[in-house]
Amino acid sequence: MTSSVILYHNPNCSKSRAALLLLQVRNVDTKVIPYLTEPLCEDQIRILKKKLAISTVRDMMRHKDSLYTTLQLDQADEETLIAAIAAHPILIERPIVVFGERAAIGRPLTNIEALLENHVS
Repeated sequence: MTSSVILYHNPNCSKSRAALLLLQVRNVDTKVIPYLTEPLCEDQIRILKKKLAISTVRDMMRHKDSLYTTLQLDQADEETLIAAIAAHPILIERPIVVFGERAAIGRPLTNIEALLENHVS
């Protein structure tokens, strides 16, 4: 595969490490972005939401994380959620892989495999 992907990666997460291994095994040119130390800005989050083809940014958040509850995000509007992710990148569901104009959350990893297989260059 000659096209490259972006992996929003948390090395402390087993699913994220598994996604990186999957990409390495498949010899996919991968740009790894450690989003905890290189957080996404609000515009990048909006772009990622579009590539994920989700209706709300809430779908790319870790709802069960205690910080989500602490910040009382259950009823928050979209702009508040985007600001929360920008300020607290730990809230991002992981891993996320971007390939071209599409993206997938790698839970389960088969989502990443489907993204790679269905991508049209």
